[in-house]
Amino acid sequence: MSNELTWVVGGQQGEGIDTTGEILASALNRLGYYIYGYRTFGSRIKGGHTNYRIRIAQRPVYGIAPQIDVLIAFDQDSINRLAGEMAPGGVVVFNGKGGRGKLPPGVEGVRLIEVPMVDLARELGNPIMKNMVGVGVSAALLGLAPEDIEPIIDERFAGKGGKLVEANKTALRRGYDAALQALGEADGHLHLAPADGRRRYLMTGDEAAAFGALVAGCRLVAAYPITPASEIMHWLVKKLPQYGGVVVQSEDEIAAISTVIGAGYAGVRALTSTSGPGFSLMQEALGYAGMIEAPCVIVNVQRAGPSTGMPTKHEQSDLFEMVMGSHGDLPRIVLAPVTIEDCFYGAVDAFNLADRYQTPVILALDLALGLAKQTVEGIDFERVRIDRGAVALPDDLNWEGGDFKRYRFTDTGISPRSLPGMPGGLHLATGLEHDETGHITEDRGNRVRMMQKRLRKFTQVDGVEAVRYEGPEQPEVLLVGWGASYGALREAREILTERGVATGHAHIRLLAPFPAGPVAELLGRARHVIVAENNAQGQLAALMRQHIDSADKARLRTLNKYDGTLFLPAEIVEPVLAAVSPMAASAKEVG
Repeated sequence: MSNELTWVVGGQQGEGIDTTGEILASALNRLGYYIYGYRTFGSRIKGGHTNYRIRIAQRPVYGIAPQIDVLIAFDQDSINRLAGEMAPGGVVVFNGKGGRGKLPPGVEGVRLIEVPMVDLARELGNPIMKNMVGVGVSAALLGLAPEDIEPIIDERFAGKGGKLVEANKTALRRGYDAALQALGEADGHLHLAPADGRRRYLMTGDEAAAFGALVAGCRLVAAYPITPASEIMHWLVKKLPQYGGVVVQSEDEIAAISTVIGAGYAGVRALTSTSGPGFSLMQEALGYAGMIEAPCVIVNVQRAGPSTGMPTKHEQSDLFEMVMGSHGDLPRIVLAPVTIEDCFYGAVDAFNLADRYQTPVILALDLALGLAKQTVEGIDFERVRIDRGAVALPDDLNWEGGDFKRYRFTDTGISPRSLPGMPGGLHLATGLEHDETGHITEDRGNRVRMMQKRLRKFTQVDGVEAVRYEGPEQPEVLLVGWGASYGALREAREILTERGVATGHAHIRLLAPFPAGPVAELLGRARHVIVAENNAQGQLAALMRQHIDSADKARLRTLNKYDGTLFLPAEIVEPVLAAVSPMAASAKEVG
């Protein structure tokens, strides 16, 4: 029996590959296994290779594994692409259509079996059900019972009639029986050891962020669809109206963020979601939100760029744009969740920070964090606090008539805001420079004081986790990352520790304003510092160099991967071992 393995289904886009993975992942999660599910897909609706990978374990897992144990291949192309990743003793199941499947030369110790999944589905009257036959085959390989899968079928197809539900259950059992016949009685080494049976959440980062937004009190979402952020809007379209909220599909990203700024100005917690090119379109409005000090939340789920780049592939290359984009001296807050679970808490933090500091807050996800599906141990709703920030009280307002000092100079830079319709709260809101009441002025003294007021708000951002650190107090090596690289860095730290290298892991959660003090303190403890990130320019490393002193800059090394895929732990471990050796190289690239 196995305590941990990786299962993959591969085929052509539009053939229901995602559905196959979703059903199996849901069933396994329901049984108490920890899941990390990751989709690989191309930038088109139908055709081209796609696969759904599930790492199944009895402990929490946060990233993909280097080897595949079970591959369900609906075409030879999937075998050709993935056979090289097969673990010794692994099994490839081919559907038997178009001749016998073949393993590429050099792939040894892997068993290829034929199960006519398409033919079995066709016999049942619907070839598309080959996916459910494949789920049945998988159940047999992993030592599950059809009864473990059937409740998921009941739920997934409940709205489509009992006839379809029964047809899918029949396909499941046909696949299960065919696999048992093809494998033989003695083959059970890929059977999963029993899990604990606990019910846990299974969600993507996009879903977790949307859930967090809902719980935080977000009641308006305006967005334009874009991969890989659309799932946020899709999730909220189903949920938000149940709680009195509204989702608006805008005509473009400029309209989306403008709608959100208007809602935020009126006191409604509002969000827009987008990705690289869409975020670029929002830059002018971002400056406007900063100038009128309106709270708004933008979720940017990064993908590989520039331009349309590789829109369905993972990358972390919008950091410069999120931290420095737009015009003028525009301070903003950029928050990067660490895990899928943290996407929930990060969304709550984002809304509180937006209200507290009256500013745009960018929640920085990346494709892997946004679309990967992972078991989440639980959501601690006791952690959720709603902070609406400084809203004007009756004594603050101007009851005598005239304009309220909405942008009053204060020691913190934060001025209590009035909301539209509030008596005595009349003021102007303009993107032009203005005085305390919002009236336009180009007075030099006012300009300096108003700019300093806006900047003063961000001297220190309190109330959020800025850096997550795991490891010994005095590590020899400090690994630094952000976003979805958490899983690979965490496992790399464990492997390096087992090899005798005291290793710490700092994951930076607050990218702007940059937590220079805590980061410098962590860097000071370690002999070697290696920053691993999924972009070519080393954007996080550059940001760190901007904020740390020269001694730490000299010790900082970079590890960059930008081929559209996530780091594997080994891709971090081996360069680190090389870097800490006397013959260390100054920089490494992967992929």
